[in-house]
Amino acid sequence: MNSAFALTFDYLCPFARNLNESVVEGLAAGATWDVRFQPFSLAQTKVEDGEADVWDRPQGAEGTRGVLALQWGLAVRDRWRDRFPDFHLALFAARHERGVDIGDPAVLGDVAAGLGLPGAEISAEVDSGSPLDALRREHQGLVSQREVFGVPTLIVGDEAVFVRSMERHRPDEIDRLLELIAWTNLNEFKRTRIPR
Repeated sequence: MNSAFALTFDYLCPFARNLNESVVEGLAAGATWDVRFQPFSLAQTKVEDGEADVWDRPQGAEGTRGVLALQWGLAVRDRWRDRFPDFHLALFAARHERGVDIGDPAVLGDVAAGLGLPGAEISAEVDSGSPLDALRREHQGLVSQREVFGVPTLIVGDEAVFVRSMERHRPDEIDRLLELIAWTNLNEFKRTRIPR
């Protein structure tokens, strides 16, 4: 089985949290997956034809929810690579456990400081525009090359599959998901109601 895959994320989505968290926990426990974490802006999916893309709007403008947090995540992913897993999970926790505004630069700085990361340097990297360029490029590539429409999506080879895992802390399920992705005869499998 191919253990190289990409996984999309947007910090706004609780299902993205579930799967990203499980993958990070699996890696920390010694899983040998080769994972590429890729941003996908849910705000961009809501842009109507003729409107400005989220990366062409001023920071904090209407319709840009989640974009700043994605940029901070990308700055850490690309400049402080070894610290990305902790920061990645901390941003999900800030949004989904503490319910803080991850569109507020001060909140993002606090999350970074809580992990001993240089918030001012991360902010400067975001201000450079490099993370926004990465967001634009990666999001557009996912849409044009893989037809990705949401998070979380697992990408293995030529296959891209949107997945909604209902539970957190399940790194044991990742290999099963990868096996299902390899089974290309299965196109859709969706429960009519949430299991209890």
